[in-house]
Amino acid sequence: MTNSQGTLYVVPTPIGNLADMVPRAIQTLQSVSLIACEDTRHSSRLLDHFNIQTRTTAYHDHSDDRKTASLLAMLEQGEDLALISDAGTPLISDPGYRLIREARAQGVRVVPIPGACAVIAALSAAGLPSDRFIFEGFLPAKAQARRQRLERLTTEPRTIIFYEAPHRVLESVTAMRDVFGAEREVVLAREISKAFETIAGMSLEKMCDWIAGDSNQQRGEIVVLVRGAPEREAVIDEGVAHTMRVLLEELPVKKAAALASRLTGLRKNELYQWALDNVKA
Repeated sequence: MTNSQGTLYVVPTPIGNLADMVPRAIQTLQSVSLIACEDTRHSSRLLDHFNIQTRTTAYHDHSDDRKTASLLAMLEQGEDLALISDAGTPLISDPGYRLIREARAQGVRVVPIPGACAVIAALSAAGLPSDRFIFEGFLPAKAQARRQRLERLTTEPRTIIFYEAPHRVLESVTAMRDVFGAEREVVLAREISKAFETIAGMSLEKMCDWIAGDSNQQRGEIVVLVRGAPEREAVIDEGVAHTMRVLLEELPVKKAAALASRLTGLRKNELYQWALDNVKA
């Protein structure tokens, strides 16, 4: 990286209440040469509110390589840029990945400004285990693809977090009930930091009934958090251990665990961990 290069700032914006805008974000947006916005018309209201008069340009999922190149060229020429999305932290189910990746590849300094993020806000108030979690973004819109995605998560022990569109939330939660089981705990966090903020937890069965019976729960910005599956202990008896040892004489650990899983019905990650714990390199 040369000293003449500019800096690319990743700047979060409020997910509801305008008071969520952190002072450093305001100062950054006022000082850069250009703000790349997911939607310039949407962002103009926010910028006007904070008297931010910096030039803006559209940058979203459909932006072509020429747009990315033009922003990178400005950075190479020493100009500082900021990236914002319509709400929350950019790149969290929002555009920006290509620009950030290319900027870092070219040695451009990328600086994140901490701030609002619906995933973290919802998790902090959900009352579900938060020491380990995964974010799955939006589920597929089509029923079969949605179910297939959920089926891959049936044994996931970490808290699982999704974004969901209001017109699909009932379909998605119903699919979760069918795949994860009626008694699995779920939390719906809706309209976080807005006037009608709702955070409610119950079983998936009750959640389906609640959403179906109250159309208000099918409106606004929605985060769905599902308690992870109970972790079960691997049953690695002497027969399974012998199978693993034989396979490990010929195969790398990952391949041995995959083949042993097919032979024994045990989970690959359990067998993989057993190998790491019990077999010397």
